Formats: sequence, structure tokens, C-alpha cells
Amino acid sequence: MDEVATFASRTYTLCFVLIFVARAMDFLSTWIATPNLVLEGNPIAKKLGWRWGIPLNLAACFGLAFWPISAVAVSTCSILVAARNFQSAWLMRSLGEEIYRDWHVARIQETRITLYLLCLAGNTLLTAAVGVAVIHFSQRDLIPFAIGLGIIAYAAAVALYTLIAVWRLRRSADHNLKLNVCSNNFINGNCGAKPFLRGACAPQDQRPPTA
Repeated sequence: MDEVATFASRTYTLCFVLIFVARAMDFLSTWIATPNLVLEGNPIAKKLGWRWGIPLNLAACFGLAFWPISAVAVSTCSILVAARNFQSAWLMRSLGEEIYRDWHVARIQETRITLYLLCLAGNTLLTAAVGVAVIHFSQRDLIPFAIGLGIIAYAAAVALYTLIAVWRLRRSADHNLKLNVCSNNFINGNCGAKPFLRGACAPQDQRPPTA
């Protein structure tokens, strides 16, 4: 299983079916949760959309099936992502994408950033620890080794995309705060037109009270 599989061979077919089903579950769970991709955490997938995302992933399935280790690792990661999506998909769909997003953002803003990051670290590091343990006890068996890699990749993806979302949220909050401060100063005659347009009259130490 560590060698490149021959196209249409038994190994290639099994790997293709495995990764195709895993990616299909990821797409299905995403469609149920956020059909308009408003809540999609992967910025690349969000930019591609359904129109380009589906054919590109199908092409990736054909390509990755040549390498069994990669196919098993990606399939493991995709299955875990799909399971995570299904966990809250019903709530996202019932509330609506925009309402759920606003509710989720509000909860983050009301939480201390240190507490939020601590919980994120606990979630991702403990998950990654399982992957490390699987790799350690795989005894050079390539299938368990690939599964461990997939678990670690899943934990890394959750951490990365969550941090990106939090960073964008804080940047947006800082931008809105500067606009509000400049707008108030402009109305009160304490800020000229040019500084107002540049956002230059917001104090540098101003930060949102939470998040």
C-alpha cells in the first residue's frame, strides 16, 4: 500500500471509492449546514463555491487515489470534518445562515479571547494527541499511520480556520471602532475631513471590550 497504485487496479479503485465517499460526506454536511456557504470556514472553498469546488474535488479524488497513504489521510480528515458539520448542521439550517452567524459572532465577542483560545487549544491539541498516539502504535503499518495523519490534519485545519475567523472578526471590530470614533469626532468638530477618511483619528490603544 506504500507504492503508487495502478489506475483502475483494485487498490486504486478502493482508494478512489474511499476518498470519494469521504469528500461527498464533507460536501453533503456543508450543503445541509450552509447551502450559500455563508458559514464556510475554508476561505478557499468559499471563494471557489459549489460551481468550481465540486469538479476540483472530483479531480482531486482521481489524483489522490494513486497514493493510498494520502487517500486514507485525506479521507480520515474529511470524515471528521463532515461529522463536525453534522453536529450543528440542524441548528444552522433551522436558524438560517445569517442569523446563526450573527449569533455565533455575538457569543465570541462576549467571551474573553484568552478563554476562547484556551478552549480551542484544548479541542485541537487533544484531538491531535489521538492522532499522534495512533501513529506511535501503528508499528509501521501504513493504514493506521495514514489514519493518524488524517486525525492530526483535521485538528490542524480546525485550529487554522478558527484562528483565521477570529482574526477577521477582531480586525473588523477594530475597523468599526475606528470608524465610530472618527465619526463622533467629526460630528463634534474634533476631526477634520481628511483624518476622518483615513481613519487616522482613532486612538491607537482602542480595542473592542471583548473578543
